[in-house]
Amino acid sequence: MNRTTSQTTSQTTGRSWIAIASAEHVRRGRAEGFMQVCHGKAAPLRRIRPGDRVAYYSPTERFQGKDRLQSFTAVGIVRDGDPYQFDMGGGFVPFRRDVRWLDGRETPIQPLLDRLDFSAGVRNWGYPFRFGLFAVTDRDLDTIAAAMGAVLS
Repeated sequence: MNRTTSQTTSQTTGRSWIAIASAEHVRRGRAEGFMQVCHGKAAPLRRIRPGDRVAYYSPTERFQGKDRLQSFTAVGIVRDGDPYQFDMGGGFVPFRRDVRWLDGRETPIQPLLDRLDFSAGVRNWGYPFRFGLFAVTDRDLDTIAAAMGAVLS
């Protein structure tokens, strides 16, 4: 484990998260008040608790798209309740959590990289995004929300 990863982990309260999905999927979740991660798996959603804060990072506009959006596309607070399954049709029944999404504008990650604990001074800053969901410091989520113009309560 490198110094930056261990440093970030020790500063993480477990109450702030970054989830990863295409912008089109995030926008649907915002409109309907839910989040899904890791292609609908339940285990990652069980790590999140009501009251936790989550920001979505979207590497692309569309799922499996080649376009590069690289922006934070949503920020919110997890609502009470456990993960639940939802039938989306065609045999796809992913797990979801309900989220109170906050008003905020989509914001590119590039100008924030040197200000975020998980990416400052890290050449391969995108590595944690491969996991679909990861814990970040509260300070990181505050920085992201402020850049998006969202008010966390």
